[in-house]
Amino acid sequence: MQTTLQENPDASERAFINQVIASQSDRPGALLGILEAVQEHHPRKYLPMETLRYIAARTGIPPSIVYSVATFYALFNLQPQGENTICVCRGTACHTRGSRNLLETLRLELGFGREDESDEATDSDKLVLTTEDQRFTVRTVACFGQCALAPVVEINHKICSHVNEHTLQRQVRELERESK
Repeated sequence: MQTTLQENPDASERAFINQVIASQSDRPGALLGILEAVQEHHPRKYLPMETLRYIAARTGIPPSIVYSVATFYALFNLQPQGENTICVCRGTACHTRGSRNLLETLRLELGFGREDESDEATDSDKLVLTTEDQRFTVRTVACFGQCALAPVVEINHKICSHVNEHTLQRQVRELERESK
């Protein structure tokens, strides 16, 4: 796989990764903590492939395991994220209480078009869309485990419960005003 120079961790990024690895090395589940800290440190909140390879080399964990962990957990991103992240739960409880309509509202509000206009995802697929101006990323997850609060939407890592289309639109407009 050919990577761009931007994906290669520079000296300061490698130093940060080395420091994180050293601080996590003897802890159970260290890889999760390492990936989380490195992603949070990245300005676009994601884990480039070269960074995953570097982590694998430095920890001695096979690259396939590092990649498997990074792709298994919905917390981790392999693509650059927008300034604001809105994550819609697609679990059964949320779906039956309107999460599909919430996702459709977001798609229209942020200019992605209707779901049937794009072959990017089906109901069972994980969806990740980022606006051209990099201000918003819309994602779906299988389940947040907050079924009693359905429908659930996470906005910039804050769980919002019993969300309806009007409250979601209000939240998006507030974020738009804040990021101008």
